[in-house]
Amino acid sequence: MSTASGADTATATSTASSEGVTSVRRMRADAVKNRRRILDAAEAVFADEGLSAPIDVVAERAGVGVGTLYRHFPTKEALFEAIVTTRLQELVDSADAASTADDPGEALFSFLRTFGSQASAKHDVIDALAVAGVDVKSRCASTFEDLQAAIRRLLDRATASGAVRDDVTTAEVIGLVVGACHAAEQPSLGVTPDRMIEVVCDGLRRRV
Repeated sequence: MSTASGADTATATSTASSEGVTSVRRMRADAVKNRRRILDAAEAVFADEGLSAPIDVVAERAGVGVGTLYRHFPTKEALFEAIVTTRLQELVDSADAASTADDPGEALFSFLRTFGSQASAKHDVIDALAVAGVDVKSRCASTFEDLQAAIRRLLDRATASGAVRDDVTTAEVIGLVVGACHAAEQPSLGVTPDRMIEVVCDGLRRRV
């Protein structure tokens, strides 16, 4: 084989390899995009039609085939679990981003509003997982720990700035938000999650 021929072969092999890597990356990007679309569609469908809505409806809303949905989430419980874990991680990311805000007090309160909104929206999904025998807290232990640590950082900054009272723990703040959301689910009380979270935030503020 001539030197030129060998060089051409090496170039062709390199090009094919590069194209193969690009193709794999594109497939992975498409898979990530499909997963995101499925999760968003599932949340919308379950909010509109309840948790008993057929998987087919979720696939149709997401614009993917049922087979694609099942490749990502073999069971409805797997889909429920993915919704919870994804939103938990988003809460961690949100808290981390808020930890560098200029106003530590408002950063904490703004995050607690987001936390309360997510907790209220995902309560039915978490209950459904519990009924199916899935221990969400155990499955998401690491993410829960990350969330607690992120909230602790927000609380510490807000306390140090004088915006928040200094006799409240991270566990108490989380308990207050979760408890407020549970209370808002009681029709007889006639309260909304947003209103309950505002009461929690007001109670956390330091009094001069």
